Amino acid sequence: MSRKTVLVTGASRGIGKAIAIKFARKGYNVVISCIRNEDRLMQTKKEIENYQVPCLAYMGDMGDMDCCKELFAKIKKQFGGIDVLVNNAGVSYIGLLQDMSSEDWDKILHMNLTSVFNCCKLAIPYMVHQKQGKIINISSVWGVCGASCEAAYSASKGGVGALTQALAKELAPSGIQVNAIACGAIDTEMNGFLSAEEEEALLDEIPAGRMGRPEEVADVVFAMTGSPDYLTGQILRLDGGWI
Repeated sequence: MSRKTVLVTGASRGIGKAIAIKFARKGYNVVISCIRNEDRLMQTKKEIENYQVPCLAYMGDMGDMDCCKELFAKIKKQFGGIDVLVNNAGVSYIGLLQDMSSEDWDKILHMNLTSVFNCCKLAIPYMVHQKQGKIINISSVWGVCGASCEAAYSASKGGVGALTQALAKELAPSGIQVNAIACGAIDTEMNGFLSAEEEEALLDEIPAGRMGRPEEVADVVFAMTGSPDYLTGQILRLDGGWI
């Protein structure tokens, strides 16, 4: 069988990096992207290639369609297309909505939601032609229930959830499955702003008594690629029983 190809956006660190390395370990061609940290992206590429698989690394903004078109042209040239798309790129914003600028609002939607639209739009034609494919969107529990002082982030992730469910219905007749993982508190740099007291209070709220690990998210993502084709349009909470 020919080797399959996965694209993981936002893969220079944290959850995205863990997902990319998981697929490398399983023998996939791996395509990774990030928007600003080239050194970290190249380090991830090096770690992926240690598993004796090809890796295409791309620096660019997945919320910008021109960047996405450039990346997908490179993917087509090197691998033909992608079999698995993992939309992980995203940013957070903490603060009152009344204090948020229009520019920050636009940035959150651009990075967290428009990026998903762009990559899905460009990945779908190849998947339809192949009559198979998996799209997995990395979302958040705040997209399910909302979070105070994270209104824009919650709105963007809620949009990811709605897009996941709608797109699953569009693509099911073509043999393509679209699902999302709504992550709870995962131990990444995104949560590095918490003080020791805040982290302790957070862990007290989580029945599992700890944050999740990026590798656990990666395990669930990979498991979804092997799930029955009848599993589509689902938003799976990975939160230690928190929400």
